[in-house]
Amino acid sequence: MTRTLNALIKPAALAGAAVVAVAMAAGAPPAVAQTPPAMTHMQPAPSLNLSAFGEVKTAPDMANITFGVQTEAPTAEAAMRANAERMNQVMAALRRAGVAERHVQTSGLNLSAQYDYQENQPPKLRGYQAVNRVTVRIEDLSKVGSTADAVVAAGVNQIDGIGFGLKDPTTAENEARRLAVRGLQEKAALYAQALGVQLGGVRSLSEGGGYTPQPPMPMYARAVSLQAADSSPVSGGELSVRIDITGVYDIAR
Repeated sequence: MTRTLNALIKPAALAGAAVVAVAMAAGAPPAVAQTPPAMTHMQPAPSLNLSAFGEVKTAPDMANITFGVQTEAPTAEAAMRANAERMNQVMAALRRAGVAERHVQTSGLNLSAQYDYQENQPPKLRGYQAVNRVTVRIEDLSKVGSTADAVVAAGVNQIDGIGFGLKDPTTAENEARRLAVRGLQEKAALYAQALGVQLGGVRSLSEGGGYTPQPPMPMYARAVSLQAADSSPVSGGELSVRIDITGVYDIAR
Protein backbone atom coordinates (compact mmCIF):
# COMPACT_ATOMS: atom_id res chain seq x y z
CA MET A 1 0.00 0.00 0.00
CA THR A 2 2.88 2.38 0.78
CA ARG A 3 4.46 1.79 -2.58
CA THR A 4 1.24 2.72 -4.34
CA LEU A 5 0.89 5.93 -2.38
CA ASN A 6 4.46 6.99 -3.13
CA ALA A 7 3.92 6.32 -6.82
CA LEU A 8 0.87 8.58 -6.80
CA ILE A 9 2.58 11.42 -4.91
CA LYS A 10 5.75 11.74 -7.06
CA PRO A 11 4.02 12.45 -10.35
CA ALA A 12 1.79 14.97 -8.65
CA ALA A 13 4.78 16.74 -7.10
CA LEU A 14 6.57 16.88 -10.45
CA ALA A 15 3.51 18.32 -12.12
CA GLY A 16 3.26 21.01 -9.44
CA ALA A 17 6.91 21.92 -9.91
CA ALA A 18 6.32 22.28 -13.64
CA VAL A 19 3.37 24.58 -13.01
CA VAL A 20 5.45 26.73 -10.67
CA ALA A 21 8.24 26.94 -13.25
CA VAL A 22 5.82 28.03 -15.96
CA ALA A 23 4.29 30.62 -13.66
CA MET A 24 7.69 32.01 -12.80
CA ALA A 25 8.60 32.20 -16.47
CA ALA A 26 5.37 33.99 -17.27
CA GLY A 27 5.93 36.49 -14.50
CA ALA A 28 9.59 37.18 -15.42
CA PRO A 29 10.33 40.58 -16.96
CA PRO A 30 11.13 40.54 -20.67
CA ALA A 31 14.81 40.45 -21.67
CA VAL A 32 16.24 43.80 -22.81
CA ALA A 33 17.92 43.74 -26.26
CA GLN A 34 21.55 44.83 -26.14
CA THR A 35 22.58 47.42 -28.77
CA PRO A 36 26.12 47.13 -30.25
CA PRO A 37 28.52 49.95 -29.43
CA ALA A 38 28.69 52.73 -32.00
CA MET A 39 31.41 52.33 -34.67
CA THR A 40 34.27 54.75 -34.17
CA HIS A 41 35.48 56.65 -37.26
CA MET A 42 39.01 55.53 -38.23
CA GLN A 43 41.31 58.44 -38.97
CA PRO A 44 43.90 57.86 -41.75
CA ALA A 45 47.47 57.59 -40.61
CA PRO A 46 49.34 60.91 -40.97
CA SER A 47 51.71 61.09 -43.92
CA LEU A 48 53.84 63.40 -46.05
CA ASN A 49 53.22 63.51 -49.82
CA LEU A 50 56.26 65.03 -51.53
CA SER A 51 57.83 65.24 -54.99
CA ALA A 52 61.33 65.78 -56.32
CA PHE A 53 63.30 65.39 -59.54
CA GLY A 54 66.77 64.51 -60.73
CA GLU A 55 68.30 65.91 -63.90
CA VAL A 56 71.45 64.91 -65.74
CA LYS A 57 73.17 66.77 -68.57
CA THR A 58 74.97 64.55 -71.04
CA ALA A 59 76.46 64.79 -74.51
CA PRO A 60 74.59 63.05 -77.35
CA ASP A 61 76.23 60.16 -79.17
CA MET A 62 73.98 59.87 -82.25
CA ALA A 63 71.93 62.02 -84.60
CA ASN A 64 68.92 61.68 -86.90
CA ILE A 65 68.71 63.72 -90.11
CA THR A 66 65.52 63.91 -92.16
CA PHE A 67 65.90 64.99 -95.77
CA GLY A 68 64.13 64.60 -99.07
CA VAL A 69 64.33 64.64 -102.84
CA GLN A 70 61.76 66.70 -104.74
CA THR A 71 61.30 66.40 -108.50
CA GLU A 72 58.78 67.78 -110.99
CA ALA A 73 57.79 66.57 -114.46
CA PRO A 74 54.90 67.01 -116.91
CA THR A 75 53.53 63.55 -116.05
CA ALA A 76 53.20 61.62 -112.81
CA GLU A 77 55.24 58.72 -114.20
CA ALA A 78 58.09 60.98 -115.24
CA ALA A 79 58.13 62.74 -111.85
CA MET A 80 58.34 59.45 -109.97
CA ARG A 81 60.99 58.05 -112.30
CA ALA A 82 63.18 61.14 -111.93
CA ASN A 83 62.74 61.02 -108.18
CA ALA A 84 63.72 57.36 -107.99
CA GLU A 85 66.86 57.95 -110.07
CA ARG A 86 67.99 60.77 -107.83
CA MET A 87 67.13 58.91 -104.64
CA ASN A 88 69.22 55.94 -105.80
CA GLN A 89 72.18 58.30 -106.09
CA VAL A 90 71.52 59.57 -102.58
CA MET A 91 71.43 56.02 -101.19
CA ALA A 92 74.74 55.26 -102.86
CA ALA A 93 76.23 58.40 -101.27
CA LEU A 94 75.02 57.27 -97.86
CA ARG A 95 76.68 53.89 -98.27
CA ARG A 96 79.94 55.59 -99.26
CA ALA A 97 79.64 57.74 -96.13
CA GLY A 98 79.48 54.60 -94.00
CA VAL A 99 75.78 54.71 -93.08
CA ALA A 100 74.38 51.21 -92.59
CA GLU A 101 71.28 50.31 -94.61
CA ARG A 102 69.33 49.49 -91.41
CA HIS A 103 69.82 53.10 -90.32
CA VAL A 104 67.97 54.53 -93.34
CA GLN A 105 64.17 54.64 -93.13
CA THR A 106 61.64 56.11 -95.55
CA SER A 107 59.57 58.68 -93.65
CA GLY A 108 57.39 60.02 -96.46
CA LEU A 109 56.52 59.49 -100.13
CA ASN A 110 54.18 61.89 -101.88
CA LEU A 111 52.97 62.59 -105.43
CA SER A 112 50.78 65.62 -106.14
CA ALA A 113 49.48 67.54 -109.14
CA GLN A 114 50.75 71.09 -109.59
CA TYR A 115 48.51 73.87 -110.97
CA ASP A 116 49.01 77.42 -112.15
CA TYR A 117 46.35 79.87 -111.03
CA GLN A 118 45.34 83.05 -112.83
CA GLU A 119 42.60 85.48 -111.99
CA ASN A 120 39.26 84.68 -113.58
CA GLN A 121 40.76 81.58 -115.16
CA PRO A 122 40.32 77.89 -114.26
CA PRO A 123 43.40 76.22 -112.73
CA LYS A 124 45.83 74.95 -115.37
CA LEU A 125 47.73 71.72 -114.76
CA ARG A 126 51.46 72.43 -114.85
CA GLY A 127 52.71 68.93 -114.03
CA TYR A 128 53.38 66.64 -111.11
CA GLN A 129 55.62 66.81 -108.09
CA ALA A 130 57.15 63.79 -106.36
CA VAL A 131 58.76 63.98 -102.92
CA ASN A 132 60.61 61.15 -101.17
CA ARG A 133 61.80 61.74 -97.60
CA VAL A 134 64.10 59.54 -95.53
CA THR A 135 65.38 59.64 -91.96
CA VAL A 136 69.01 58.65 -91.46
CA ARG A 137 70.57 57.63 -88.16
CA ILE A 138 74.23 58.62 -87.80
CA GLU A 139 76.09 57.06 -84.87
CA ASP A 140 79.37 58.94 -85.41
CA LEU A 141 78.73 62.62 -84.70
CA SER A 142 81.97 63.63 -86.39
CA LYS A 143 80.38 62.55 -89.71
CA VAL A 144 77.09 64.44 -89.43
CA GLY A 145 78.22 67.50 -91.39
CA SER A 146 80.07 65.54 -94.08
CA THR A 147 77.11 63.17 -94.52
CA ALA A 148 74.72 66.09 -94.99
CA ASP A 149 77.01 67.57 -97.62
CA ALA A 150 77.35 64.20 -99.39
CA VAL A 151 73.60 63.71 -99.80
CA VAL A 152 73.14 67.30 -100.99
CA ALA A 153 75.78 66.69 -103.65
CA ALA A 154 73.96 63.49 -104.65
CA GLY A 155 70.63 65.22 -105.26
CA VAL A 156 68.94 66.02 -101.93
CA ASN A 157 67.21 69.39 -102.17
CA GLN A 158 65.28 69.34 -98.86
CA ILE A 159 66.71 68.94 -95.37
CA ASP A 160 63.90 69.07 -92.84
CA GLY A 161 65.88 68.91 -89.62
CA ILE A 162 68.40 67.24 -87.36
CA GLY A 163 67.88 65.79 -83.90
CA PHE A 164 70.46 64.50 -81.43
CA GLY A 165 69.97 61.63 -79.04
CA LEU A 166 71.44 58.78 -77.02
CA LYS A 167 71.99 55.23 -78.21
CA ASP A 168 71.32 53.92 -74.70
CA PRO A 169 69.90 56.36 -72.10
CA THR A 170 69.99 53.82 -69.22
CA THR A 171 73.09 55.22 -67.52
CA ALA A 172 71.83 58.80 -67.59
CA GLU A 173 68.34 57.77 -66.41
CA ASN A 174 69.72 55.78 -63.46
CA GLU A 175 71.89 58.70 -62.36
CA ALA A 176 68.85 60.99 -62.57
CA ARG A 177 66.90 58.49 -60.42
CA ARG A 178 69.59 58.55 -57.74
CA LEU A 179 69.55 62.33 -57.68
CA ALA A 180 65.76 62.38 -57.49
CA VAL A 181 65.64 59.95 -54.54
CA ARG A 182 68.35 61.89 -52.73
CA GLY A 183 66.40 65.11 -53.18
CA LEU A 184 63.19 63.47 -51.98
CA GLN A 185 64.85 62.10 -48.85
CA GLU A 186 66.36 65.47 -47.99
CA LYS A 187 63.04 67.22 -48.49
CA ALA A 188 61.19 64.67 -46.32
CA ALA A 189 63.75 65.04 -43.52
CA LEU A 190 63.43 68.83 -43.69
CA TYR A 191 59.64 68.72 -43.43
CA ALA A 192 59.74 66.27 -40.53
CA GLN A 193 62.18 68.47 -38.62
CA ALA A 194 60.15 71.61 -39.30
CA LEU A 195 56.94 69.89 -38.15
CA GLY A 196 58.56 68.35 -35.10
CA VAL A 197 57.51 64.81 -36.02
CA GLN A 198 59.30 61.51 -36.49
CA LEU A 199 59.61 60.39 -40.10
CA GLY A 200 58.53 56.83 -40.85
CA GLY A 201 59.11 54.60 -43.87
CA VAL A 202 58.14 55.17 -47.49
CA ARG A 203 54.55 54.10 -48.10
CA SER A 204 54.65 54.49 -51.91
CA LEU A 205 56.89 55.84 -54.65
CA SER A 206 55.97 56.70 -58.25
CA GLU A 207 58.08 57.82 -61.20
CA GLY A 208 57.55 59.97 -64.28
CA GLY A 209 59.63 61.60 -66.97
CA GLY A 210 62.68 59.91 -68.45
CA TYR A 211 64.66 60.23 -71.65
CA THR A 212 62.87 61.86 -74.57
CA PRO A 213 64.62 62.11 -77.98
CA GLN A 214 65.24 65.66 -79.09
CA PRO A 215 62.81 66.88 -81.78
CA PRO A 216 64.41 67.74 -85.14
CA MET A 217 65.72 71.27 -85.52
CA PRO A 218 65.84 73.09 -88.86
CA MET A 219 68.98 72.53 -90.86
CA TYR A 220 69.33 74.25 -94.20
CA ALA A 221 71.05 72.56 -97.12
CA ARG A 222 73.69 74.42 -99.06
CA ALA A 223 73.48 74.45 -102.83
CA VAL A 224 77.02 73.27 -103.40
CA SER A 225 78.91 70.33 -101.96
CA LEU A 226 81.94 70.88 -99.78
CA GLN A 227 85.09 68.94 -99.15
CA ALA A 228 85.28 66.80 -95.99
CA ALA A 229 87.68 69.28 -94.41
CA ASP A 230 85.11 72.03 -94.93
CA SER A 231 81.91 70.19 -94.06
CA SER A 232 78.81 71.83 -92.64
CA PRO A 233 79.44 72.74 -88.98
CA VAL A 234 77.18 70.76 -86.65
CA SER A 235 77.23 70.89 -82.86
CA GLY A 236 75.45 68.34 -80.68
CA GLY A 237 75.50 70.40 -77.49
CA GLU A 238 74.00 68.75 -74.39
CA LEU A 239 70.91 66.69 -73.71
CA SER A 240 68.85 66.81 -70.53
CA VAL A 241 67.57 63.59 -68.96
CA ARG A 242 65.07 64.19 -66.14
CA ILE A 243 63.29 61.82 -63.76
CA ASP A 244 60.35 63.03 -61.63
CA ILE A 245 59.29 61.07 -58.53
CA THR A 246 56.54 61.36 -55.92
CA GLY A 247 56.78 59.68 -52.53
CA VAL A 248 54.45 59.21 -49.56
CA TYR A 249 56.14 58.95 -46.14
CA ASP A 250 54.51 57.72 -42.95
CA ILE A 251 54.74 59.92 -39.89
CA ALA A 252 55.41 57.92 -36.74
CA ARG A 253 52.95 58.52 -33.91
